[in-house]
Amino acid sequence: MVHLFLFMVILQIVTNGIYKSIEHRATVNSSKERLSIATFYNPKLEGDMGPAPSLITPETPALFRRIGVRDYFRGFFSRELRGRSYVDVMRIQNGSDKSN
Repeated sequence: MVHLFLFMVILQIVTNGIYKSIEHRATVNSSKERLSIATFYNPKLEGDMGPAPSLITPETPALFRRIGVRDYFRGFFSRELRGRSYVDVMRIQNGSDKSN
């Protein structure tokens, strides 16, 4: 389910927080089968990602920084799955990141 979580984090960043990424949890039921649906999202590794420019205004400034897709995936998959969510790593803290 890491890939579902990855997509939801990307969706929160691209929508500048309009859609929220939630912590994914699964409840296992030993008496019923479970259905999983695969969804694929394949951005260009040479590209970059961040909030959609059309969603950034003086009234709604960027909440997340822009980053290369390759660097994003490297950071996401190299960290432990404990503690702070990767969406928090991408969040601009008090306007201190002016890369947008």
